[in-house]
Amino acid sequence: MTPDLYCIPAWVFQRRRVMKLFLTTLWFVGSLLAVQAVPMQVLIIDGQNNHDWKATTPVMKKDLEATGLFKVEVATAPAADGPELAAFKPDFAKYKVIVMNYNGAMWGDATRKALEDYMTAGGGMVVVHAADNSFAQWPAYNEMIAVGGWNGRDDKSGGYLRWKDGKQVLDTQPGKVGSHGAQHEYVLDTRAPAHPIMKGLPKQWLHASDELYDFMRGPAKNTTILATAFADPKLGGSGEQEAQLLVTSYGKGRVFHTMIGHGPEAMKCVGFIVTLQRGTEWAATGKVTQKVPADFPKATTVSLR
Repeated sequence: MTPDLYCIPAWVFQRRRVMKLFLTTLWFVGSLLAVQAVPMQVLIIDGQNNHDWKATTPVMKKDLEATGLFKVEVATAPAADGPELAAFKPDFAKYKVIVMNYNGAMWGDATRKALEDYMTAGGGMVVVHAADNSFAQWPAYNEMIAVGGWNGRDDKSGGYLRWKDGKQVLDTQPGKVGSHGAQHEYVLDTRAPAHPIMKGLPKQWLHASDELYDFMRGPAKNTTILATAFADPKLGGSGEQEAQLLVTSYGKGRVFHTMIGHGPEAMKCVGFIVTLQRGTEWAATGKVTQKVPADFPKATTVSLR
């Protein structure tokens, strides 16, 4: 016998509708969380560097994966120029972000073109410390990193990127390219507090003992200084507020460039760790979801992990 639908109380239908809505919402939220839980693919490139890449790459890999946002792979280039390096062709398109921990011989034409295409199409890049010494004769790379040093760069490479009179300037005076004084603790001054990478960070924070790059030149197109440090002449510095953290756009791509992080000891600084993590997320997505940790350094206090 078929039940008479007209005899079923209205509250039964209402409860069914509520249950259906609840299950639909639960499915949607679950799907969203599942998507968010998939870590973004990151590739660290190393293999040649005048710095200890064998020690620093594992540190960065650990710190990035500790966020839960990233799955990090490493591509180690051959140790010398030649046919093997010419055959070094990472599949950049597989990754949301490329982390450059490389300072060495020039890559082959196909690899350089692939990186240019990747960035133009909207890829992300993080340039760490001496990686901005690399590829002085590669115009596109110099646009990506904004400024660099050493390895044949000269006055024609561009101006010095500095902070003067409350704004960033590209100082075109002639002079050397690439320098640093003795390693020491130094204060980083936030210059773009509204930028997603810097939002919530202190106006000033003390970085652990590290090299302080100065006299860095480049085209600095589409570039924003995030933080500077004073290169004290008493310690062999330029006497200028030098860019240390910056961002650049290349095509549709985003670049976070950090000049700090000479070695594993400097990388213990919570300031380095947090800006690397936040900078990588920004390079990947244009946003930063990570909170500033309670142990972030203060203006007069170094914080290490």
